[in-house]
Amino acid sequence: ALLAESGGGTVKAGGSLRLSCAASGYMSDAFDDYAIGWFRQAPGKERKMVACINVRDGVTIRSDSRYTISSSAQGKTVYLQMNRLKVEDTGVYFCGADFDCSGSRFGHWGPGTQVTVSS
Repeated sequence: ALLAESGGGTVKAGGSLRLSCAASGYMSDAFDDYAIGWFRQAPGKERKMVACINVRDGVTIRSDSRYTISSSAQGKTVYLQMNRLKVEDTGVYFCGADFDCSGSRFGHWGPGTQVTVSS
């Protein structure tokens, strides 16, 4: 996989987690050309974007103010900081790439990282 997620785990409601999405291969070489999105897939539900960053200009979007997305051009990594976690944040988190956050062709999915928030 060209993208690899890490940082998931089990936390209590109200806690925080920081997820990482590391690029490799040709995606690492052309990291600035991509938009990297974080998506959550809850059990039995579709995968939905929770945040995205256009790496080149740093423009971001997010579905919730508790999430902060950032990138490290040097590290070829995109981070998702999640604060004040809720039970409904539970799911498998994937990162994917497209050429713009408004794109509809996100791909190059990593294997995902599980986030479980307990009450």
